[in-house]
Order: sequence, then structure tokens, then C-alpha cells
Amino acid sequence: MDQVEIFKALSNKTRLQILNWLKEPITNFPDQPNADFENVGVCVGQIQMKAGLSQSTISEYLSILQRANLVTATRVGQWTYYKRNQEGLENLNKIINTEL
Repeated sequence: MDQVEIFKALSNKTRLQILNWLKEPITNFPDQPNADFENVGVCVGQIQMKAGLSQSTISEYLSILQRANLVTATRVGQWTYYKRNQEGLENLNKIINTEL
């Protein structure tokens, strides 16, 4: 993944908040029904409610984070769930520690 794209994804306060919230989904999304945070993640609707932004804005933000390889998406029926991509975050750590 292009470093510039990763840092662009991180250049927005709400996208950073989303990554932070997904770090502790049990704490940050206690009202999610049928929560399977470890395997599927957090429903877009839950993220949207917490952020207080439109569904289309949150979907765009999540798409940006996904393209930067910082989150993964899982489709369950009509719902999409997101969780942090540990491999992508480790790659970001490597970039910071070795290339910057």
C-alpha cells in the first residue's frame, strides 16, 4: 500500500476516532445486538450512530480506511461489519519505524 494513501486515510479526525473505537469494540459499542466483535466486527450502523454523521459519510470513511488496509469488512446478510486489520496496522508501524 502506498504510504501517502495510508497517511491520507489517517488525516481525518473521525477516521482516527473510528480506528480508536474499533480497538475496544466491547467498550465502545456495548449496544450492538448479537455482537461477535472478534470474528466479524462492528456494524456500520453502530459506527454511524456513535459518530453522529450520515451513513454515506461513514461508509466513505470506512472505504478509505479499508483501501488503506487499516480495517477489514465482513458482509453478513444485508449488514457490513468492520474491524481493525492488525496486519495493516503492523505495516503502518513498520513504515513509521523503518522508513520515516
